[in-house]
Amino acid sequence: MKIRCLVVDDERLALEVMEAYIEKVPYLRLDALCTTPLEALDYLSRNEVDVIFLDVEMPGLNGLQLLKTLKDPPRIILTTAFPQFAVDAFELDVFDYLLKPIPFPRFLQSVHKLSGASVNPQLDGHRDHPASHSREPYFFVKSGSKTLRLDFDKILYIEGKKDHTLIHLLEGEVPTYLPLSQILGKLAPDRFLRVHRSFIVAVEKIASIEQNRIQIGRAVIPIGEYYRANFLKRIE
Repeated sequence: MKIRCLVVDDERLALEVMEAYIEKVPYLRLDALCTTPLEALDYLSRNEVDVIFLDVEMPGLNGLQLLKTLKDPPRIILTTAFPQFAVDAFELDVFDYLLKPIPFPRFLQSVHKLSGASVNPQLDGHRDHPASHSREPYFFVKSGSKTLRLDFDKILYIEGKKDHTLIHLLEGEVPTYLPLSQILGKLAPDRFLRVHRSFIVAVEKIASIEQNRIQIGRAVIPIGEYYRANFLKRIE
């Protein structure tokens, strides 16, 4: 499956360079070019991508401000002529930081790393390696002023909301500001699966599956089209 790319930059020449670079790499697919952050937000409200190549300095809303508005962003690779944004960028957990003018070998190095960094649901948080099966059966998460230990056995599903994330347990819910992508990395890959942009489920807690819906307890959870093939493969 190709990595779906969105490029956001207010400079036409920069867009043309990124378009040409992406077309050279067989495992990349350019889905859209946006000239403003607002145009990008509109596109993302209707479409999913795997990675955003994001300029920083743009009129109105800049790239870092755009990034802060995204609840559960895909991989972000910043493209900018200004190195002083690096600290802010990595505090926002960006995947890479490319300085303009971007040489093609540097671009290729970044996307090569990206191709092995699990940007799609078949790989995201589910690489099969020995350490993933020997981890402790719990993780810690910050909720309000507390840091809580959550046992895998008690988790039903995890739901990404507009401005926070809800971890649904056998008894109650735990709110957190940690995005789904980071929570997924804390979970045992043989026990949890992302089935939708906004949902991770505990596979062992699934009661039934009907068409594109999963039932866990009283909750009915949608299966996203992009995640469906991997989900069906896992449960077969």
